[in-house]
Amino acid sequence: MPRVDQQPAPRAGRRRAAPERRPRLSGPRLPAVRVARPRLPAALRSRHRLVPAWVALTAVAVLVLAGAALDPWVRSDLPGWLPRAAAVTITTAYAVALSARSGGRPLGAGALALALAGVAVVSGSPVLLAAATVSTAVLGAVLGVLLTVPAARFWWVVRECLVAVLVAAVAALAAPAYGAEVSVERTGYVVLGLALVGTLLVVYRLGAGFHGLGRRGAVVIVAGLLLLAVALAYTEALARWGSPELIATLEDGYDRVHDLLGAVPRPLEALLGLPALAWGVSTRARRRQGWWPCAFGAAGLAVVATALLDPRRSLGEAGLELGYGVGLGLLLGYLVIRGDAFLSGNRGVRARRAEEAAAHRPEPPRAAALL
Repeated sequence: MPRVDQQPAPRAGRRRAAPERRPRLSGPRLPAVRVARPRLPAALRSRHRLVPAWVALTAVAVLVLAGAALDPWVRSDLPGWLPRAAAVTITTAYAVALSARSGGRPLGAGALALALAGVAVVSGSPVLLAAATVSTAVLGAVLGVLLTVPAARFWWVVRECLVAVLVAAVAALAAPAYGAEVSVERTGYVVLGLALVGTLLVVYRLGAGFHGLGRRGAVVIVAGLLLLAVALAYTEALARWGSPELIATLEDGYDRVHDLLGAVPRPLEALLGLPALAWGVSTRARRRQGWWPCAFGAAGLAVVATALLDPRRSLGEAGLELGYGVGLGLLLGYLVIRGDAFLSGNRGVRARRAEEAAAHRPEPPRAAALL
């Protein structure tokens, strides 16, 4: 028997080759090379430095217009020329922002808007003042739509709709500051038509043209145009050919709602503009065809931008109308978004959460150009 203290001899294995030593290079160390970041041209750097000053000037103009609007309640004692100067500033700022957002030439657009609005104020021409009023309202409606970004969740949709409404509300403060004597009804129609056409022209490029509509997009376009045409035609026909009894009944119902709530929401804003904008912003997080519903949001924002042109409407009443319209429009927008998700097959909370987590279509940020 083998002894316990005897160990078997180790087997002879292959020896590992000794690692080769690399010769060290003699000489001084070379300094680390740093790649210099490309610097912007001097012209672009000067433009970027002017952006904070321009934003501050625009904020001051908004405060001046708000003070002028609150003048019946708070005696601000502002000079007569100051609200008009603030209106010119807002018109110019909106022209610059809209041109930059749509991929145009901001400096050229701003210079043109400043020249036209300045000439209108200095000359006091009724035609030029009316043109400046209409232009400000149209710029506010179109810019409000283009400043939105995609939103996958409904609370983000609410945020984007409020941003668009805020832009249009500032235009509503600036438009009457020009002091133009205009017909409220005709001006509303002109602003509505120009804002809708202008937004559709930009959306045509953003939404991949008509060939990118698809069946659902075509249904949206046709339904939106029909709803808009029926609403405008019915209102005009009722005002011209409606029977006195029917008109009296409608006016009585309007007065009752007005006495109960303090204001009546505007149908075009609550039933078409904001629901379409909410649905479009939500759809843009998944497909670029969501720009087409957003275009009809300009119709509702055009109503907001012309809300203070009627001297008989007070600021408090206009604010209540806006609040009721936004609340009702967001409620209808929520129902439309949920109905679209149901028809798309995303039923249930888990499926909806998973779909929201996967909805991240890239789009330029709010301060960048879309085109």
